[in-house]
Amino acid sequence: MQAIIMGAGPAGLTAAYSLARRGHASITLEAAEAVGGICRTITHEGYHFDLGGHRFFTKFDEVRDLWYEILGDDLLLRPRMSRIYYRGRFFDYPLKASNALTNLGVLESVRCTASYARARLRPRGTERNFEEWVSNRFGDRLFQIFFKTYTEKVWGIPCSSIGAEWASQRIKDMELSTVLRNTLLNTPLSKAFKSLGPNNETKQVSSLIEQFLYPRTGPGLMFDTLRDKAEALGARILTQHRVTRLEHDGQRVLAARVPGPDGSQDEQRFEGSHFLSSMPLTELVLSLDPPAPGSVRAAARALRFRNLITVDIIVDHPNLLPDTWIYVHDPTLRLGRIQVFKNWSPYMVPDQSRSSLGLEYFCFSDDPLWSMSNRDLLAMGTGEIRRTGLLRGAPVLGGTVVRVPGAYPVYEMGYRSHLDTIRSYLGRFRNLQAMGRGGMFKYNNADHSMLTALLAAENLYGAGHDIWRVNTDSSYHEIRRD
Repeated sequence: MQAIIMGAGPAGLTAAYSLARRGHASITLEAAEAVGGICRTITHEGYHFDLGGHRFFTKFDEVRDLWYEILGDDLLLRPRMSRIYYRGRFFDYPLKASNALTNLGVLESVRCTASYARARLRPRGTERNFEEWVSNRFGDRLFQIFFKTYTEKVWGIPCSSIGAEWASQRIKDMELSTVLRNTLLNTPLSKAFKSLGPNNETKQVSSLIEQFLYPRTGPGLMFDTLRDKAEALGARILTQHRVTRLEHDGQRVLAARVPGPDGSQDEQRFEGSHFLSSMPLTELVLSLDPPAPGSVRAAARALRFRNLITVDIIVDHPNLLPDTWIYVHDPTLRLGRIQVFKNWSPYMVPDQSRSSLGLEYFCFSDDPLWSMSNRDLLAMGTGEIRRTGLLRGAPVLGGTVVRVPGAYPVYEMGYRSHLDTIRSYLGRFRNLQAMGRGGMFKYNNADHSMLTALLAAENLYGAGHDIWRVNTDSSYHEIRRD
């Protein structure tokens, strides 16, 4: 009884290891040259670069136990510091009253308070999209300052085209609105709005976690080690094996087909009794042979992923910034986020007299940015970070560019109905399970993806877990209550 696992990211590797511990044979087929997916680590001239920033925090004991089982003392406890960069100023994140008021200024604070009051008195729309949801809770002005620019950089579509579901999961749980209410309503102007009712009473504030776990040399250490341990137990993990066809009989998947080397016609065929897929859900649907019905294929083509480009640079300065990462809300910059890898782990930088930064850009595959040369991307990234003044005049000594296709599932308006169509059709296959971020078209963190794999492995032994319920808890996202 052999399992075929498609994709060797966090979910695929976790499934391979979990099955190998049970003595269950498996073959993992990975399209890329390396394992880890978006959680791999890139090394350039001895510097380690994370593809984004991957904090390891979880409320799932079984996932936390697995992390320590894999890495032990190589899993470091690190402090968190993140800020927002907006028009040359830094805002603490989560926002603090004195910092926000100082940076916004008295006039802008008054405008934001008035805008918030209007939103509470006259909410607009049916809250079907991100813009309406946020504006009704924060006011239009705060929406423009703290949400619109960064959100549209990341997703590449207007906030009015993003489902409210995204906002309710990623913003509400951090209760940023409570912080802003307390910030803006604890001013003399607040007395004018006390009549707005109990919704304006100050509430207990939730804040983000202040520490997280992080592998010594980046997340790639976790998943490279996980691969090694799985292989030591008998799992086969094959890179550069892209699944292009999935044979099925309408009720069961029978085999995965992989093109021969260099695209030759000599396909390899991998038969299995169970198939666990973390390959992009859209590719899974379109690879089915015989093809899925037209409506299902159309639903798959309607779902989009957003790509990530990281411009990673080495800077001749020992301590540029105190942050782990910075959100760039400045509308004059294409840059979306800055990672300061030395503050994630000092072992990310081989020379402590220098620093390394990850500059993040987001795009679709048909955007000119995606096809821009590495040289031009390095020049653009270096130029933009210099414009911020954050380099303090320090020279850039070198760098590299990494392209990450399909990094983020886009929660476009209407995506849910397309996803439901696909899920309904795939439900007929008794031996096929989707897992992970891309595999489920769900914005899973690494711990969610690994949990889906653990549950999928247990299902092979009759557990009956509903994997799609993972990451539906709106209270999950890194909250600490004071």
